Amino acid sequence: MLDTLITSKTRIKLLLKFFLNGNSSSYLRNLETEFGESSNAIRVELNRFEDAGLLQSSLQGNKKYYQANQSHPLYKDINNIVFKYVGIDKILDNVIRKLGKLEKVFLCGDFARGLDCDIIDLIFVGHKIDREYLMRLVEKVEKRIKRRIRYIVYSEEEYTSHINRGNGDELLLLWSCESENPGISG
Repeated sequence: MLDTLITSKTRIKLLLKFFLNGNSSSYLRNLETEFGESSNAIRVELNRFEDAGLLQSSLQGNKKYYQANQSHPLYKDINNIVFKYVGIDKILDNVIRKLGKLEKVFLCGDFARGLDCDIIDLIFVGHKIDREYLMRLVEKVEKRIKRRIRYIVYSEEEYTSHINRGNGDELLLLWSCESENPGISG
């Protein structure tokens, strides 16, 4: 869908990079390596986004870092469009809300870093989650979104232990029982 509306592959990659996780930041040479594209094509798109106010930049040493402007009036709309493009909205609607005693759901892996991928990695935190039911729901959603979903289920204690081990994964909070609002950066 998004690639029909936006013909620039670089622009789509930048939207995913910065609008899946609003806390994600990067600089030109790093994006060049991540995307495998010329720095000139990326620079042109970064300048367009910055001129439109969708990205903000800051200098750190000799590097200019870019990040989504979360105060831009269209930020939340673009974030929602990107979530729909990836299929995260379907995951939230079809899996999370029907599981029972779920506390939190995190996006991790490539998508949490803002990279497009065929696999969506999730962490479910909760108690007494029916893993067989979860597996059936995930299979249904995978067919709808045409992406594979990998997941791990932790109790709150296991999750805390996992975090305390400092595994270094970037996590994006998608849902929590407190807020019930998807797309909240964590």
